[in-house]
Amino acid sequence: MLIAITSDVHTPHYFEDFVRAVDRLTVKPDILLLAGDMISRGGIEDYDKVYNVLFGKINCPIVACFGNNEYQELREQIKKRYKEIKFLDDEVTVLQIGEKTVGIIGTTGSLDTPTPWQRKNIPNIEHVYQSRVDLVNRFLQRLAVDLKIVLMHYSPTFKILEGENPKFYTSQGSEKYEAVLLERKPDIVVCGHAHRGLKQVWLDTVPVFNAAIPVNHQIVILDTEKDLKPGISRFL
Repeated sequence: MLIAITSDVHTPHYFEDFVRAVDRLTVKPDILLLAGDMISRGGIEDYDKVYNVLFGKINCPIVACFGNNEYQELREQIKKRYKEIKFLDDEVTVLQIGEKTVGIIGTTGSLDTPTPWQRKNIPNIEHVYQSRVDLVNRFLQRLAVDLKIVLMHYSPTFKILEGENPKFYTSQGSEKYEAVLLERKPDIVVCGHAHRGLKQVWLDTVPVFNAAIPVNHQIVILDTEKDLKPGISRFL
């Protein structure tokens, strides 16, 4: 199975890079995962540009989570406007891909240190972030599928943030997910947000991929038959 991943286009900022990356695709993925921040600062009209790039070139299910730039108050509107994309906002979906069932958990994720704006404007933000950790744990425990994928925007481990300023790790992701991932052992974890982080790290046998276009400069293709074994280094 071929799974394509990307995120953090921040249209219009990295839009031309995104267009070139899609044009360079030489394989037909079975699933495309979007790990958030495809637009910048709530610019919902820019999602038209993203969708138009994919239209006619990506002929597979597209599943997305929301990033911090897809503002909470716009998410229902985005879902209704782009019905061809399955948006997961603290939700799970199951796809049938050939003979395989694929369960995808989608969430924005959590921060160990909420931003000052979040503390001021989102009531009980610490509780919201902890509830997302608990939700991922419950979904992973209950999913009975051939392939389990966690799709989130914020980083679920500080290990993949190497290259960013360590002072800001806690405002770019949450280490609380590490224990969940180590216990529940999903097959793939995809995140974004870290524009200067690593492309991929391992949590024991769990591969975590950073989909951000500023890091990869391409649409990353994961081959589930080849790229999910510890020791793979082509993403490093």
